[in-house]
Amino acid sequence: MNVIIAKHITMDNNKLIAEFMGLENPFNEINDATLYKYKGIDEKGEFQFDIELQEMRYHTSWDWLMPVVQKCYKIDDEEGFDNLVDAVSTLDIDGTYNAVVEFIKTYNDER
Repeated sequence: MNVIIAKHITMDNNKLIAEFMGLENPFNEINDATLYKYKGIDEKGEFQFDIELQEMRYHTSWDWLMPVVQKCYKIDDEEGFDNLVDAVSTLDIDGTYNAVVEFIKTYNDER
């Protein structure tokens, strides 16, 4: 696969995951420098951070990917989640990442 095409697919998939996880893109654009904003609540009340799309590591880091798997687990779509559990059990981050992307696409289509 062409490196440019693969990078674009990864960016699209990371964008999909980021939005599933509650990050917002206030400008509705996608490029390497697209800034996403995340607002959450911590023990002190609230926090916010900004991150560029190119800095997202859902596709390379278990630390990034496992919270997504946990959120999918809480949704628990039976068939889609079974595929995700199978992927996680292989300890293959690429397979797990792809299963997460497919789970989110199915979840979004059904909503």
